[in-house]
Amino acid sequence: MNNQKSTINLFSFSKQSKMLHLSWMAFFISFLVWFNHAPLMAIIREQLGLSHQEVATILILNVALTIPARVVIGMFVDRFGPRLVYALLLFISAFLCFGFALANSFETLALFRFLLGFSGAGFVIGIRLISEWFPAKTVGLAEGIYGGWGNFGSAAAAMILPFVALYIGGDNGWRYAVAMTGVLALVYSLYFYRVARNTPRGATYFKPKKSGAMEISSKADLYLYVVMKLPLFLALALLTWKLSPLNLNMLSGGVCTGIYIGLLAAFLYQVYHIYEVNKIVFGQGVADIQRYSFKQVALLSLAYMVTFGSELAVVSMLPLYYMDLFGLSAIVAGLIAASFAIMNLIARPVGGLVSDRFGRKKTLIIFLFGLAIGYYIMSLMTSQWNIVLVLLATVFCAFFVQAGCGAVFAHVPLIKRRMTGQISGMVGAYGNVGGVCLLTLYSFVSAATFFLFIGASSLILMVLILIFMNEPVGHMAEVLEDGSVELIKVG
Repeated sequence: MNNQKSTINLFSFSKQSKMLHLSWMAFFISFLVWFNHAPLMAIIREQLGLSHQEVATILILNVALTIPARVVIGMFVDRFGPRLVYALLLFISAFLCFGFALANSFETLALFRFLLGFSGAGFVIGIRLISEWFPAKTVGLAEGIYGGWGNFGSAAAAMILPFVALYIGGDNGWRYAVAMTGVLALVYSLYFYRVARNTPRGATYFKPKKSGAMEISSKADLYLYVVMKLPLFLALALLTWKLSPLNLNMLSGGVCTGIYIGLLAAFLYQVYHIYEVNKIVFGQGVADIQRYSFKQVALLSLAYMVTFGSELAVVSMLPLYYMDLFGLSAIVAGLIAASFAIMNLIARPVGGLVSDRFGRKKTLIIFLFGLAIGYYIMSLMTSQWNIVLVLLATVFCAFFVQAGCGAVFAHVPLIKRRMTGQISGMVGAYGNVGGVCLLTLYSFVSAATFFLFIGASSLILMVLILIFMNEPVGHMAEVLEDGSVELIKVG
């Protein structure tokens, strides 16, 4: 790590900068693929005669698999390396795109949309890759650029794919648009595997000693780990409930009961596996040099639940909300709402940069406070507001939301190097959990209450971070295969 530069040259395509550009483009394509259906749903609905419930089901299924996929992909990254895992994720996603593009029934569309949630796990791969190439002084900015520019893939899908569908292919235009993203993913997967590298020349890629669950340092951390696993399964149960006869009525009661039982069995199996991997904490204990604080992971997961979780929810509801509140056309409302996602390009890198310069904990607290203020302002909106003021309020809130995301992942790589993939997988999955929970809340309350709830959650989280989070300082230690110790600077 000592030979790595402490500055980032975005106009270079060699060494560190090359890996940064390769990574954010891989993430961009994975998100382009993940959201390639969203701007085309009106066309798909009309051509295949889908009902409102069937459209809602497809949108829900798109985020379902991403929650467990981010956790599993995080484990694969730590074990097999980001180069292979990213290439395989894009390669597989390409063929899932082709399957969706060829679908002629709701059932086929739903199946491939569910499987394409796998593409949304791409984010966690680059977090580990970037952490291998950039030192603590610049890792926050690098992760911010990776996350912000890659996240723009969803906005690019909204801006580009409708034009492709309109001007190419006639009635089958949407199929060509979706297939085009698959071709892009396929070609880039091969290119990425050929040119990407897991670490700089001569550096060691540290892997977990055990697989199947994160290694934990103490009994208290193990209990906290089990508690933090539960919401990942509860979110999937909530999605099942939304598809049940009690809600959208797209799954039978028997199927839903089977899913609930399966989720319970999976959770209990996960608890057993956590114990098997970490039973040493009940015996001789973990060596001091191998210890880390899991509460850092828990707090960052909750922070991402509020930041990225609220982004997912707000981006989903904002266009229609603005249309109804202000009587805007779909195009104008969509453009104003799009400013929320477009802020990713600037705000995430800013969140990472400020974290590098002024401290991870302090920066996260500041951005969470700004996020609370932003959502409070949005809760005050009425139909009498000037559209320019609405745009300013949206951009103000979006900045702190996206910068908060950048601040979270400026901290993630500095906890335990060999488990960065698993840590980012859990933190990233909590972002999706937040989106599911907040969208469910929005279906029961007014928009003002929805915004106030997010703001209040942010303030509560601020207090928890102020009391319990530790600023990364000194070095984290990793043990080489020969028994020697490598110290990696974190602050």
